[in-house]
Amino acid sequence: MNKKMIINGGRRLAGDVTIGGAKNSTVALIPATILADTPVRFDSVPDIADVYNLQIILNSMNVKSKFQHSILDVDPTEIKEAALPSTAIKSLRASYYFMGALLGRFGRATVTFPGGDNIGPRPIDQHIKGFKALGAEVHEENDTIYITTGINGLHGARIFLDMVSVGATINIILAAVKAPGQTIIENAAREPEIIDLATFLNNMGAKVRGAGTDVIRIEGVLELNSRATHTIIPDRIEAGTYLSLAAAVGDGIMIHNIIPEHLESFTSKMIEMGVDLQIDGDQIYVPKTTQITPISIKTSPYPGFATDLQQPITPVLMLADGESKILDTIYPKRVRHIVELRRLGADIASAVEGVITVNQSTNLVGSVVQAAEIRAGAALMIAGMMADGQTVIKAADHILRGYDRVVWKLTQLGADVEIIAEDN
Repeated sequence: MNKKMIINGGRRLAGDVTIGGAKNSTVALIPATILADTPVRFDSVPDIADVYNLQIILNSMNVKSKFQHSILDVDPTEIKEAALPSTAIKSLRASYYFMGALLGRFGRATVTFPGGDNIGPRPIDQHIKGFKALGAEVHEENDTIYITTGINGLHGARIFLDMVSVGATINIILAAVKAPGQTIIENAAREPEIIDLATFLNNMGAKVRGAGTDVIRIEGVLELNSRATHTIIPDRIEAGTYLSLAAAVGDGIMIHNIIPEHLESFTSKMIEMGVDLQIDGDQIYVPKTTQITPISIKTSPYPGFATDLQQPITPVLMLADGESKILDTIYPKRVRHIVELRRLGADIASAVEGVITVNQSTNLVGSVVQAAEIRAGAALMIAGMMADGQTVIKAADHILRGYDRVVWKLTQLGADVEIIAEDN
């Protein structure tokens, strides 16, 4: 990590902001390209660090890619099996989607155990359970996962996930889409990003049915041929972050390129807080908010309140006249933003059982803080805008991993913010 974000806070923001393509779709779609038998093009690709890291991984396999002006072209037609670069793999958790994609393409995969955000345990046992059901053998040695299949390759299977897992659902889809026979995933995750992946694959000739429900059926196909540009869905987490920012420091902000249905659990909580959201088609206007009501939030798998949004909404709760509580049932240890918010003057704490308590904290003062991961960085970014004086967010590379052109967008709204290199 070598960048920091400097925010001169206390400014009210106004104007328009357009949401980019979904990060959590993008990081699954790019590994999926190696299953294609023709070049692939994506539109609405977010300009985030994860895209560039994924390009490095593609390049290591002789897969050419070009990214500019939100368009990403990927040509997997001359792909070669190769050791994947461990530095890029360790920089983002979603690199584990190459396990399923490589397994589907070559019938084997060797992947260094992925890195990414440190937000508590995120085991891959359900991924491995799925791969084994499809006919693979898996073993781990020295932080490297080796997945192989016998002479007959993969085959369809019925897989019941012991817990709802977005990552396992996606990885099993990637491995099964070219496997002969029918694969059924039960207790599958229902996130919009899974529907986006299935849409992309189906448009190339795959047969994935039931995405968006808890039972997904896949009939294996022999080849996948891209016929049109795939436009990535809007990022519901980025949208929720800007909605939070608008409620906290906005004097009227219009947020464009939103699918309101993807945000219903979040926007319902904002309305409960007293934020006058004006939803119109694919845009939401947030007028100046003068009073916030304390609420309780409990995260849960989609369509419940997203774990990725519990941190961005936290600074808004600091404006409420009373006590709010947050329980993250997905990642109970996702609390590393709390100590940093307290450096700014926030009255916030977490209990042993994982309940975060947020009290009114209207006199925030700028300080030096550190982003432990993407969404913690977003919470600090919003709090820094609320605080008087200058806030310096160290390890701001995390924010750049998840937020499309974030400095430009904030500046367009009137924020005084910049990203610079950290001092050595």
